[in-house]
Amino acid sequence: MQFSKNSAPLHDQPFYSHLPAMLKKLLIAACMTALCFCCLSFACAQSLESRTDPPPPRTIFERLTVKEGTPITLSLDMTTLIAQKKSRDYLFGSFTDDQGQEYKVEIRASGKYRRMKAIDPPLKIKFKKKTLKKEGLSSLNKLKIVLPWFDTPLGEEYLVREYLAYKIYEHLTPIHVRCRLVQLTLNNTKGGTKNTVALLVEDEDETAGRLGGKLVTRYGIPVDSLEMQQAALTTVYQYFIGNTDWDLDMRRNVRIVETPDGRMLTMPYDFDFSGFVNAPYATPASDSGIRNVRERSLKKIELEKDAVEAAVKTLRSHQEAIKELCKHSRVSEKAQQEMLNYTELYFRKMGNRRTPPPTMDTQE
Repeated sequence: MQFSKNSAPLHDQPFYSHLPAMLKKLLIAACMTALCFCCLSFACAQSLESRTDPPPPRTIFERLTVKEGTPITLSLDMTTLIAQKKSRDYLFGSFTDDQGQEYKVEIRASGKYRRMKAIDPPLKIKFKKKTLKKEGLSSLNKLKIVLPWFDTPLGEEYLVREYLAYKIYEHLTPIHVRCRLVQLTLNNTKGGTKNTVALLVEDEDETAGRLGGKLVTRYGIPVDSLEMQQAALTTVYQYFIGNTDWDLDMRRNVRIVETPDGRMLTMPYDFDFSGFVNAPYATPASDSGIRNVRERSLKKIELEKDAVEAAVKTLRSHQEAIKELCKHSRVSEKAQQEMLNYTELYFRKMGNRRTPPPTMDTQE
């Protein structure tokens, strides 16, 4: 075979140089497709790898609330705690989970009105951070336990109704305070054991951490500084359940979390004074203009109309889910019907209204 003076030997030329032009184009296209596929596969692999990174350690709250009604045991000197319930000093005790794991904890009375008036005050539980860390859990080490106001089956029922108020709001928005129903054995080391339902409420620092922000502790935040959609949903929901025992300005029974981008997120908690729960000790706020908690009163807050209308739509879109949540097996059929009647009355009286009236009575 003859080569021209300027040509390279065949083995020094690109392997495709002797191919027909059309075949060259097809070959180049195939190579480009393969290259793109490799790049895409690499990107997908990287994405999958990032998705399969181990999640952050679960908190003790999450471990204890995988299912509703988890049995837990708390042992402490309840006699001394009740006698000193005004104190913020902790007492030593022990906490046993549903797997029989015992933790040494510190316990004190919590809350304000319930702390002074209920048979058993709410309890603040503090775990040892080192113990949690050894178990691969977060250092968020505080819980709140709320017990029935009365030591009777009816007292337990009111507590479950309050739990359902938490669950309905949780159904409306991911920006909420988590609350779970547990079965508590309360051992008084001075004598006596009590078995009852209780509420396990997420600590405020855990709420802030879960939402990727920090807890706001100052008072008097202007309403126009709040995330308006969430402030409106908080307000309309409190109206819906007939609760006037809250205040944005004073942060009473409302948590506010500030996110890194500066949003101020509001979320309500503590609903035992609501018409939805209808506890015999509940009374409306003095400035509400209503006679009893079964009536509804809208807080006078300067909210944007569009945000209020959006909150009303959110409630209306969850009407059927709210019905189902009211049919909880831990409350009597009578109580279920009472809750259903109360919530359905709101929807009937609202009709196609876009914003709530200032007050709403219990008459059809």
